[in-house]
Amino acid sequence: MLGNLQESHLRIAVDVNESTISHSLLKTKNLRQWLIPQTLSSELPDTLEAGVVFTSWLGFVSIHHQVEIANKNSLRLLLSQGIDGYHEWVWGDGWVQSRLEGISLLPLKLGHTFDLLKLRHFVLSQEKIKLMM
Repeated sequence: MLGNLQESHLRIAVDVNESTISHSLLKTKNLRQWLIPQTLSSELPDTLEAGVVFTSWLGFVSIHHQVEIANKNSLRLLLSQGIDGYHEWVWGDGWVQSRLEGISLLPLKLGHTFDLLKLRHFVLSQEKIKLMM
């Protein structure tokens, strides 16, 4: 794999419960909404679980994902092709922490920060929708 070894560790506070965060990261319908412009392969199940394999694309770069761990408060993806490494998510009531490490030509820290900001915006909008119901 060409590129540099890069790592990014981020934690953000979000005023939502663990369940809202979990549904945003594990339900593929929600994942597709906030990950834009990244696209996910169409054959994904409704919920990510250990053993699921899929591909995402960021422009012309494909990234192969294998779900290693998926439970109520954590997700770990093994990555290959466009990024050789892993992406780990852990969350609880009011917070999300994410760690991305890999070899890639892509600017991982920038993309990681952007993804966390998009996730934060998405979960806050989901919480507002719940309150309005």
